[in-house]
Parts: sequence; structure tokens; C-alpha cells
Amino acid sequence: MIGIDEVLFFQAQEKYVRVVTAGGEGVIRTPLKDLLAGLDPDEFWQVHRGTVVRVQAIDRVSKNELGRHTLSLKGHAECLPVSGAFLHRFRGM
Repeated sequence: MIGIDEVLFFQAQEKYVRVVTAGGEGVIRTPLKDLLAGLDPDEFWQVHRGTVVRVQAIDRVSKNELGRHTLSLKGHAECLPVSGAFLHRFRGM
């Protein structure tokens, strides 16, 4: 069992959703859309059609040479894609 307070991000992968924490990861079979409906929108932001991130875990958003944005998390090496449709969330950061 993974507590919601431990989750850094959720990422859709085919029929499953990857649940990533600072200490590891797991897989659940609940659709990302259903998960998103049950999460606090002040605590978790959708940043891509297949990615939902804990706001407190966000370190920075970067733009690469191709103009694509990626998200870096505190204490986690993986960079996550940010869709242009969700960039407005980061304007005040």
C-alpha cells in the first residue's frame, strides 16, 4: 500500500497507472481520469494528458532546444513532459 502523502506523481502507461514515490513505485489499474477526480486540485496538478504531479514536489520547469517543456521534481531524477495546454499553471512560479 502506498499512502497518498508519499506520492510524487501518477503517470498513465497503457492499461495501468504508474504511482511514483521518493522510495519506489507501484502500478495500479485505476484510470488516470478516475484518479484525478478524487485528488485535491490544490495538491495535485495535471501537467500532461498522462501525468499528474504533486505540486509540492515540483522543482522547476525547463524548455529544451526543441521548445518542449519538462518538469523536474525535488529528490527525483526523472524529468516529466509538460503539455502546452497546462503551461498556464506555471506562470506564477
